[in-house]
Amino acid sequence: MTDDLRLRRGRGALGFGFFVQGVTFALLVTRIPAIQDRYGISDGLLPAFLAAVPVLAGAASVATEHLVRRVPPAVVLRWAQPVVLLALLGVGAGTRMWHVAAALGVFGLAVGALDASMNMLGVSLQQAYGRSIMLGFHAAYSLGGIVGASAAWAGAHWRLELFASYLPAVALLLPLALAGSRFYVSSRGEEGAPADAAGLGAGGFRMLLPLCLVMACAYIGDSTVSNWSAKYLQDVLGSSEQLATVPYNLYMVTTLIGRAVGDLGVRRFGAVAVVRAGAVLAAGGFGVVAVAPGAWAGMAGFTLLGLGLCVIVPQTFAAAGRLFPGSSDTAVARLNIFNYVGFLVGSPLVGGLGDAWSYRGAMLVPMALVLVTLVHARSFGGDGARYRVRHEPPRVVDVGRGSNGL
Repeated sequence: MTDDLRLRRGRGALGFGFFVQGVTFALLVTRIPAIQDRYGISDGLLPAFLAAVPVLAGAASVATEHLVRRVPPAVVLRWAQPVVLLALLGVGAGTRMWHVAAALGVFGLAVGALDASMNMLGVSLQQAYGRSIMLGFHAAYSLGGIVGASAAWAGAHWRLELFASYLPAVALLLPLALAGSRFYVSSRGEEGAPADAAGLGAGGFRMLLPLCLVMACAYIGDSTVSNWSAKYLQDVLGSSEQLATVPYNLYMVTTLIGRAVGDLGVRRFGAVAVVRAGAVLAAGGFGVVAVAPGAWAGMAGFTLLGLGLCVIVPQTFAAAGRLFPGSSDTAVARLNIFNYVGFLVGSPLVGGLGDAWSYRGAMLVPMALVLVTLVHARSFGGDGARYRVRHEPPRVVDVGRGSNGL
């Protein structure tokens, strides 16, 4: 098998891994009301259950930073993804509250390892390709989210039990994910990576902090849309209950579109220009939402949000890989923690401000936070971030040799 073929197969396999994770996460979060009803979780207790998942995921991301010094990220991803799928099935199979607590705990730990290792491999492959491909992986995640949300809608429409709703997806995706994992490629072999074992070095985390801040702010914006778009449209802009479900779907579709074409923009204009444009679009979207006179204007704002926010997170991971080319796994693992920080902060921040002040005013806070990206845009690299220069053949050969079979 040629090295180019190994890379193409590795890229396709990893893209499918992102897709599977998008489906899985959407199946969980879109059926939260059904999970709450099944296990009798009170409204007061529900936030604790939901917060536990990102907290455990953050802890697992830290653990993954140390684990990948001994085994390649491809191995971590290969086994974390089936555990995530089985944990999802466990959420639907239990009958008591401790059952769902245990299943969500396993889900959170496995998701942290999966997210970290998946993005490690994405950064590694992008470096091997010598051009921007990271947004394409996250586009696959967005597509999976749309498919998963649609499957969840069908399960709710046909009043399927959670287990019956989750079983077909797990039964189909788990063997396919395991089969695809045979083609994952890593920038190192089974013996580990001595270059990465040293970590970020003295002052390294301080250099990474601007990207960590950008990551947290981006996820505050994302969680605002996922948690508050429907309520905002219905309670503030006076839409119908049915119309209130549209903004999140529009957001997911525009996220998919933006990520599908975003790599072309990075190759043409560079990462800094693309990230700056995304931040301005996202801030403009929040501004439109905040002043929208009605539901349709509000939906236009959420559409702008999707087009703007979608480029920031993938490019933040890619920038971490460029900033620490010899320790990209460590950088990605630490950066990934701030994904969960943003998710934890975003929803209660907007909800608290909305209740204490106004939901229109609350939308200005994530707008301001997204604009923080402009301050740190130079952290995303200069012309080199366009990846116009092809890497030397030996580097591609090394990546090819790093593939891991079962």
